[in-house]
Amino acid sequence: MNVTTTTTVTSADGTSIAYETIGSGPAVVLVDGAMCFREFGPARDVAKALADDYTVYIYDRRGRGESGDTEPYEVQREVEDLAAVIEATGEHPFVMGQSSGAGLALEAAIAGVPMQKLAVYEAPYIGVNQNRDYLADLRRLLAEGRNGAMVDYFMVKMVGGPVFLPLMMRLMPKVFGPLKAVAPTLLYDTQVMRGFVVDAKHLSGVTVPTLVMGGSKAKPNMLAAVTGVAQAVTGEPPVILEGQTHQVSPAVLVPELKGFFR
Repeated sequence: MNVTTTTTVTSADGTSIAYETIGSGPAVVLVDGAMCFREFGPARDVAKALADDYTVYIYDRRGRGESGDTEPYEVQREVEDLAAVIEATGEHPFVMGQSSGAGLALEAAIAGVPMQKLAVYEAPYIGVNQNRDYLADLRRLLAEGRNGAMVDYFMVKMVGGPVFLPLMMRLMPKVFGPLKAVAPTLLYDTQVMRGFVVDAKHLSGVTVPTLVMGGSKAKPNMLAAVTGVAQAVTGEPPVILEGQTHQVSPAVLVPELKGFFR
């Protein structure tokens, strides 16, 4: 039977980062994307699917869930958070990031954070209007106390979701409530993702063995982003998971991860 435990680790700037483990075997650390945390997002389901063969670590990125937050924010602080969780494993673990969590994991690899292998799924370098200053717009909305509008802006103006998506989210308060609560961290993801544009020269600094994945049902701009990351990091085409969208099924994702980690 898998046993889940929850604890905290202190990051370099003193911020408390909450994480939990499940399973047994070599360590795998999962990194969540925008507005996701342990109780809201894909990490727990992926962890459960890996737990028979691995000890899986999932954590709340700063400003989310049970983790703390310390100002001023810099991307390096989140790299240090991930490094602290990795250090807590006592190993050079495997690391897997989804969405902007993939962007953060790539930043950590570039910074030299120790990891055995890295797997990334659909890092969303798909900024849809590069004439806009995403960070400035989000800061203005936050200063006005418009967390819900921050979620809308991210979904539609930044990553190109349909205009009716925010309305649908509002009809699901158990979904929209958590999104509003962590909306301020969209400022963090925007900085991690470097404006949501592939920087091939920067990404070429990844030196650990890396698996770059995307879904066959991704929009053309997402497939272009995935291809750009793969070319910059590995020099090879990405692995495309048949029938998958950005919300990839653990049943399809995990076999790819296990094969790569082995």
